[in-house]
Amino acid sequence: MSRRSRARRQTRTRLPLFVLAALLLVGAGAWWWSQRGDDAAAPTAASEAPAGARVAGRVSEVLDLPPVEQTRPTLPSVPDLPTAAPAPSAETATLPAFLPPEARRTLTLIRQGGPFPHRQDGAVFQNREGRLPRQGRGYYREYTVDTPGLDHRGARRIVAGGRPPREYYYTDDHYESFRRFEIPGAAAARSER
Repeated sequence: MSRRSRARRQTRTRLPLFVLAALLLVGAGAWWWSQRGDDAAAPTAASEAPAGARVAGRVSEVLDLPPVEQTRPTLPSVPDLPTAAPAPSAETATLPAFLPPEARRTLTLIRQGGPFPHRQDGAVFQNREGRLPRQGRGYYREYTVDTPGLDHRGARRIVAGGRPPREYYYTDDHYESFRRFEIPGAAAARSER
């Protein structure tokens, strides 16, 4: 290997190290700058100035502020949704054993048309992976089945097909697999219409 090619190879390996060192130096400087207290930046004359005096655009007066807990915004009170499952209707009286008890409440809300506890409920499920039978866009809608103990939507969903829903699918692994189920009495109610 010639001297020239060896020098190029060393330059290529040194350049990323130099860039990394420069980025670390800039990051450390930015962190140090953000950690500086106002006392370090204030001129010494400010500490000798009388209360309320302006020194270089600063006010040295101490303000009497309320505790942080009193300054948080309050949300308008919204009635809590019932935590217990609603009384089973004729449609949801006999559901498959694989459905969790919280699915009963979700199915009742689907039947009533809402209101749903999550803003995404009722959104179009696009079936991108093709795990459900192929239908036109907007045919499938997704609804959250609450998971006790979680403070987010979790992975459990019911996907309903049709408007009004004619077929139902349940997933407990965020759309990786589905189980189709029937709601007893729903087929009879559809045939009467």
